[in-house]
Amino acid sequence: MAPIERVTDKLETPALDDRSYRVIRLPNKLEALLVHDPETDKASASVNVNVGSFSDADDMPGMAHAVEHLLFMGTEKYPVENDYNQYLSAHAGYSNAYTSATETNYFFEVAASTSQDVDTSIHGPPTSPLHGALDRFAQFFIAPLFLSSTLDRELKAVDSENKKNLQSDNWRLNQLKKSLSSPKHPYHHFSTGNLQTLRDEPRKRGVNIRDEFMQFHSKHYSANRMKLVVLGREELDQLETWVGDLFADVVNKDLPRNRWDGVQPYSEKELLTQVFAKPVMDSRLLDIYFPYQDEEEMYETQPSRYLSHLIGHEGPGSVLAYIKAKGWANGLSAGVAPVCPGSAFFTISIRLTEDGLKQYEEVVKVVFQYISLMKEGDPQQWIVDEVRGMTEVDFKFREKSPATSFTSRLSSIMQHPLPRDWLLSGTSVIRKFDSQAITKALSYIRPDNYRLTLVSQTFPGDWDQKERWYGTEYRTEAIPSEFQASVREAAESNTTNRIPDLHLPHKNEFIPTQLNVDKKEIVEPMKAPKLIRNDEAVRVWWKKDDRFWVPKGNVYITLRNPLSKATPETAVKSNLYCELVKDALVEYSYDAEIAGLEYQLSSYSAGIDVEVGGYSDKMAVLLEKVLVSMRDLEVKPERFQIVKERVLRGLKNWDFQQPYRQVGDFTRWLGSEKGWVTEQYLAEVIPLNAEDIASFYPQLLRQMHIEFLAHGNIHKEDALRMTDLVESTLRPRILPKSQWQIRRNLLLPPGSDFTYRRTLGDAANVNHCIEYYLSVGSLDDYALRAKLLLLGQMTEEIGFDQLRTKEQLGYIVFTGAKLAATIMGYRVIIQSERPTAYLEERVNAFLALFGTRLASMKHDEFEGHKKSLINKRLEKVKNLDQESERFWNHISGEYFNFVQNETDVAHLKPLGKQDMIDFFKHYIDPVSPARAKLSVHMVAQSSPKELAGDISVAEQKEKLVAMLGKYLTSVGVNTDSDKLSARFASVDVAGGDQTAIIEAIASYLKLDEQLPDESLAAVMEQGQQLLGTVLPGLGIEVKVEEADLPPAPTVKETALVEDVFEFKSRLGVSRGPRAVRGLEEYEDVGCKL
Repeated sequence: MAPIERVTDKLETPALDDRSYRVIRLPNKLEALLVHDPETDKASASVNVNVGSFSDADDMPGMAHAVEHLLFMGTEKYPVENDYNQYLSAHAGYSNAYTSATETNYFFEVAASTSQDVDTSIHGPPTSPLHGALDRFAQFFIAPLFLSSTLDRELKAVDSENKKNLQSDNWRLNQLKKSLSSPKHPYHHFSTGNLQTLRDEPRKRGVNIRDEFMQFHSKHYSANRMKLVVLGREELDQLETWVGDLFADVVNKDLPRNRWDGVQPYSEKELLTQVFAKPVMDSRLLDIYFPYQDEEEMYETQPSRYLSHLIGHEGPGSVLAYIKAKGWANGLSAGVAPVCPGSAFFTISIRLTEDGLKQYEEVVKVVFQYISLMKEGDPQQWIVDEVRGMTEVDFKFREKSPATSFTSRLSSIMQHPLPRDWLLSGTSVIRKFDSQAITKALSYIRPDNYRLTLVSQTFPGDWDQKERWYGTEYRTEAIPSEFQASVREAAESNTTNRIPDLHLPHKNEFIPTQLNVDKKEIVEPMKAPKLIRNDEAVRVWWKKDDRFWVPKGNVYITLRNPLSKATPETAVKSNLYCELVKDALVEYSYDAEIAGLEYQLSSYSAGIDVEVGGYSDKMAVLLEKVLVSMRDLEVKPERFQIVKERVLRGLKNWDFQQPYRQVGDFTRWLGSEKGWVTEQYLAEVIPLNAEDIASFYPQLLRQMHIEFLAHGNIHKEDALRMTDLVESTLRPRILPKSQWQIRRNLLLPPGSDFTYRRTLGDAANVNHCIEYYLSVGSLDDYALRAKLLLLGQMTEEIGFDQLRTKEQLGYIVFTGAKLAATIMGYRVIIQSERPTAYLEERVNAFLALFGTRLASMKHDEFEGHKKSLINKRLEKVKNLDQESERFWNHISGEYFNFVQNETDVAHLKPLGKQDMIDFFKHYIDPVSPARAKLSVHMVAQSSPKELAGDISVAEQKEKLVAMLGKYLTSVGVNTDSDKLSARFASVDVAGGDQTAIIEAIASYLKLDEQLPDESLAAVMEQGQQLLGTVLPGLGIEVKVEEADLPPAPTVKETALVEDVFEFKSRLGVSRGPRAVRGLEEYEDVGCKL
């Protein structure tokens, strides 16, 4: 066999990167990037295959996506369908995948070693969890089974995934853009697929769908189209040996790289048109799409970044600054969107106000006037140098990202024609200024080469068409000739007739210049920040970075004042105040943002939060500007109305989120002593005016306690100076500790069972959702916490496998611990078309099933779960931001347990199986008399019957028989429609009697067609799976047969929560948080680094 080719081990790396790299090419032409990271606690791998939805057959959209799902369902070497996920779960890992237009990406992560103290290099027999995971992973690309028994289940998962997105504006508008593109380009495809496209319609045509998926895999999956990235603790030579052994059998078919050069997504027919689209949520968007060049080979110059930098600028002189001042827009973004090798779009997207919607033509003309300004002279090298300088700084000080993020991203990047030495820096760094390339790029941004899309729920109102796949209402027309003429005039404007407020940006004063880090030898990084000031007015926490050594920092500040969310009214006012401050700072803060320094301002229950993060050089300058703007805010009535309307729309749109994103808010509300929900905020925001905010916000700032954390490349003196800046700028009175808000939760009494039902606000959403919550105890009961976390670990894979994979309840299934302010519990979330009462029953059945499995669990499996969880809890932070966030969570949570992960591990290690059995029987078991339960049911307004429309009982039976006849024909069974109809004469089809329907089919096949028993079994198995989709599509509520499902135990009757105020008034409250150590133990007024 030919040797493995070593392509390079000299990759361009960030300054502080301690990894080593090697790019290799196997004899089968599979290319791999190997990464040795001696410090990683997570190993990972990703395979990116150069095939995606653009390669779908025109008559089977969604094929690439379906193959992605089916590939995981068993291989010749590992035929058990969930063996891969079981292995990963047992080693603190997980997997995922995605399908895009031109690639399919598979990835996993797993514990880097079998224990925390394993030697960093492994030689001899492969014992690392990574080796076992790679072995299983490689088989998906060598010998997948495409098990027929899993086919319908996984196609239902694809269908459920599609249904999850049907009411999502992002998916709807993206598909509309694709559906209105040229049918000659694969961009036109529907990429997700559903049961209709992947199963029902093909079967009607007599297609053997399993064969089709296997042929797609055989046709498009080839070693030379695959890019592999492997990250582990092992030395590069060891990783190379493993990859060479495990991936050698991936077949190389020498397939060419997928390209689509002969046709573009937009032909002349699609250009100079405007599309009016009606969204689900109340939003107003203006998108301008320019067909653009493919920049894949232009990685050194990246001319589109010059365009996006200037058109997307938000500072003085920019498009946004002008249209925002006119009251026409709230935001603007611009940039290139690659479509595939050979084509791309340059897109300008503008968030309009109500006035901007009326003036959208004027907004478009402003954009083209600015483009004329950009074209007026030669491209400015100083602008490219400024952007290039920041790309170099950002790459130089790039920190590590989570393992799977790194491997999946790099395997995708490897598909591009980059020099292999530049795989890490890639398109992150601009390397050259090329005036001609920028001029050519600008030539695509012209008034005869674009399409407009205008998104609004009200304008123009006369949508006359519906998009095929998502049902989005829209209208399309040629851009009126008068409008075209005025756009051409704007594009040809010059200094004499151009809007004088438009000009190129000034030099950015926020570009960091002090990038030095005082790095020192550290035996062990500090695990907690020091408390360097602690008095009635202020607590200052500080840690000089001793782990990542980057010239960055993070400052978190809470201006503690209970007024911020004392009532729904003050909560809304606080939110509006923060939004108005951010609105006033847009032009100023944009320079800081593009120079790697950002801020956040938000209100929450304890007060107002201010965050500043990024390069530490100019951090104090930005903080001072934010504080002064907070203090001196002028509430302008015209800007107030725009911001208020935006906030109001956000509140109204809340009802149109996915149900699983809503349900948790209601669970939190029902468990909070003082908390509010969207409808209460809505009632308060409508009557507010500018004067209400102007008179309110000084009260927020008048009295407070300041909680401050400085972490990163920030010296102690600088942290104290920034604290002084907060005090001297705002000059607040001290808020006594007796007036601080106490964080509490409501307590469900032992033996209680409550259900709260809520109807979804989105009438078109067909998905129900349930959050099934079991209260366990106080957050600082560490013995209970360890058991709860272990339960979450033990049920993660089995819950997904049982509830989603086997029972096909829905695409969204979550199980695990739920931690609140002071209490904790176990929760299950399912989003499904099945009724919530049925979902509740299946959760009870699942928990009972798990109880049985726990009782019979072998010692090795139990210890494996403990080991996996311990690995997860001891996972290292990957970058400065993660550590900062961890510190701030412990501070704002008020337990100050900075070593919570170590505390958890100390309580996990001694746990035995009997401890978990006792815990389960008391707190979790559906028949436990002591457990405390709250279920929140989000109930859809639409039912299958409503969606099917007005269809008679006779029509339902007639259509079912016709569909069954087509199915039987597709699997090779001759069908006599009269005899088949006769078998259904006495069957209650409309009542959903699935047992009688199945018996009728079996009788027809056995008695009328005299099908042999072995053939009968195969046909019936697939036919039964088909019914699960066909019947609801005919408006038939299926009677669920439970013979093959784990039985649900009989449980006590639940009490409905009909009056939330009364419900809360009868519950006790938890104690507030208690610091795990006296704060004086953290104090260190003399500490320096």
